Amino acid sequence: MMLNRRHIRVKVMQTMYAFKGSESDDFSKDQKFLLFSIDNMYNLYLLLLSLLIEVQKRAESDLQKKQKKHLATKEDKDPNRKFVNNQLLKLLRENKTLQSQFEANKITNWELDGEYIDIIFKDILASDLYKDYMKTRVSDFKEDKDFIVDVFKDIIAPNEKLYEYMEDKNLTWLDDLPTVNTTILKLLRKVKEASPEQYFTPKLYKDAEDKEYAIDLFKKTLLNQTAINEEISQKTKNWDADRIATVDYVLLQMAICEIKSFSSIPVKVTINEYLEISKEYSTPKSSIFINGILDKLVKEYEASGELKKVGRGLM
Repeated sequence: MMLNRRHIRVKVMQTMYAFKGSESDDFSKDQKFLLFSIDNMYNLYLLLLSLLIEVQKRAESDLQKKQKKHLATKEDKDPNRKFVNNQLLKLLRENKTLQSQFEANKITNWELDGEYIDIIFKDILASDLYKDYMKTRVSDFKEDKDFIVDVFKDIIAPNEKLYEYMEDKNLTWLDDLPTVNTTILKLLRKVKEASPEQYFTPKLYKDAEDKEYAIDLFKKTLLNQTAINEEISQKTKNWDADRIATVDYVLLQMAICEIKSFSSIPVKVTINEYLEISKEYSTPKSSIFINGILDKLVKEYEASGELKKVGRGLM
């Protein structure tokens, strides 16, 4: 699976941040946006895997062109086919399950934006990785796999132009990129010659519960906004409301909702998760501010018996 709970929280935060209505408004379209932006992460995954396949096709057509050249050299006539025959790339290209996912999700970007395939292909050819790999003509699955892992890690993932392309195509993709890249690297590293077809089409959510959690967190935070905002303002009386960063406000709303409404998630886990997200998405001082407020509120909930947590290891 690709999504973990933190990524779900980030998606909810982004949707909350964009939501401009009040809790009485119909927010079904915002909920649709939330689920769409999560599903769209899978398209990014497919897009990057299809990039690898297209690069292999590009290498093949390159060899064919050279062989047909009027003045073909000895090397042109009998080229080193090691890259074209890379067993991991072949595995991807021949994967029917993956092909049907490309079709179902209309992953045809590279037909129109083929120049990005050229950019990556040229970067690969110019790399020391490639030169070392092509020193021999034969390889086993492990060598082929290690080479593709390195190509993905060192050439594709950090590519600036590709990054700009993603940003241009879909704004939410930039936040998804680290998770998707990590997922792909993990799969490439662990793949075996005999891995089943569906190995490369992992599930987006761990289980139905995670999808429910995404919707519930969004809905419950919105539906309880008035009460939650009241609690925040009680604890931030000496703060100028305008000076509290909007992201911090949203994270506080979500954290309070989670502490009070999600009985199976330990308080400690909730607080740590939102502190981590604030470090990544808000100001340097945000985590200290958020931690201070949540700490006070949790102590009050404990004193008044408002905390209803179930399961082990909750405090």
